[in-house]
Amino acid sequence: MDAIYTPPETLATLSGLDTGLLTAVVAGEARLTPEQALEIFHELPTPELGRWADARCRTVHGEAIRTYVIDRNINYTNVCTARCTFCAFRRDADDHDAYTLETEELLSKIEELVAIGGTQILMQGGMNPGLELDWYLDMLGAIKERFPSVHVHAFSPPELMEFIEFFGAEGDSLFAKARWVLGKLKAAGMDSLPGGGGEIFAAPVRRKIGLGKCDHEAWLTIMYAAHSLGMFTSASMMFGHIEGYADRIDHMRCVRTWQDKSLGVDAGPERCEGPGIFGHYKAFIAWPFQRDNSPLGRVKDWGSQAGDTGDFPGDVVATLYGDGDPMAHPEFGRRLRTSGTVDYLRTQALSRLFLDNIYSIGASWVTMGPQVGQTALAFGANDMGSVMMEENVVSAAGTTYCIDEPVLCRLIREAGFLPAQRNNTYDILRVHEGAESPDRAVRDWSEHRTKRLHIEQREQADAPLTIGMTD
Repeated sequence: MDAIYTPPETLATLSGLDTGLLTAVVAGEARLTPEQALEIFHELPTPELGRWADARCRTVHGEAIRTYVIDRNINYTNVCTARCTFCAFRRDADDHDAYTLETEELLSKIEELVAIGGTQILMQGGMNPGLELDWYLDMLGAIKERFPSVHVHAFSPPELMEFIEFFGAEGDSLFAKARWVLGKLKAAGMDSLPGGGGEIFAAPVRRKIGLGKCDHEAWLTIMYAAHSLGMFTSASMMFGHIEGYADRIDHMRCVRTWQDKSLGVDAGPERCEGPGIFGHYKAFIAWPFQRDNSPLGRVKDWGSQAGDTGDFPGDVVATLYGDGDPMAHPEFGRRLRTSGTVDYLRTQALSRLFLDNIYSIGASWVTMGPQVGQTALAFGANDMGSVMMEENVVSAAGTTYCIDEPVLCRLIREAGFLPAQRNNTYDILRVHEGAESPDRAVRDWSEHRTKRLHIEQREQADAPLTIGMTD
């Protein structure tokens, strides 16, 4: 069962470094303010920040078990109308390597997943104007007919925003239109909505990096509509590019505030339109921007030019409430500050302390590597995410990793925990304690070395699909 807390900001006048405040946060008895969170991020030493985040994680998830899921990322199309500067995956419809999976190709991928004990697909694509509503409904219906027990974690708020436009959704508000589309998709077989397209919510940043993508208010409203239909969702954040540190905290603040609405703590009038049982965000996952092959990646790093003095432009523009002035620094959006291991771990640890009403914090080993993902379990993460048979979007823009179930279990066990397979709602399916555990059954670890992920590659429109993992 979820350990959901909605504590008050009763200690708002204290320093974020106050031991009493942090003790209360760990116990779920106090809520950090954005100002306290920024102070913690800037001033609390990394080992201490990790210890506090780990303590909070143990309060929520206990001392023993840390989890993972066996699923597969399926990117059903790479045709997209958005022109996000950080994306190396999208294609125009007439590009030679543009693709849309046929239903049988998609079902073949799911069959491979089921064969290794997988329980879920994460299915997302570009915002493809050539696909009609019936295409999606038929696809979902085919999945559920062939694989009724597979959980379909599909699409994203930016995709839903385009669906609303493409499909002529009915309703007099974005909330109502989103419910109309989501209701049809849910009836056809969609089970939950992932948090793709979150990036950074602050308007100055989002306008620079997410051209053609919905703004943060639309993203959050669509998620709220999904919650109103009883769906569980996740939230995400992609950082380490042009944003300021305060922008990261504003992003978390938005997630926390709208989670309160879904939990009924701060219910607005739209809540009355729902069926009475709301879903909510189950997890928050943050990962650093991968720069290779993307337009944004060609932006110069801050400090690389002779005139790069003073504060990073993103910090000059950023505020804790997302309302910064993009003209406050002439180089805003023209310089990067990429994220390394320590910055990633500090950001994740802060998310565990700040997001008191979110159940799970996921480790981003896919972008950071297995060992950093393992370390993240000591910095507030309780979940190692997916075995990741396949991933295409992040892979197209930088280094990604692929590890099998025995390695994932070994990483969790060597971090001091019992590995356990979970499902989408974080119910435990199997706890690996005995000799038959995936990692303990291995006799030759050389057969389980880290691999690169499968990537959809088609040299021409009618070229055969490349399936599987490659060394």
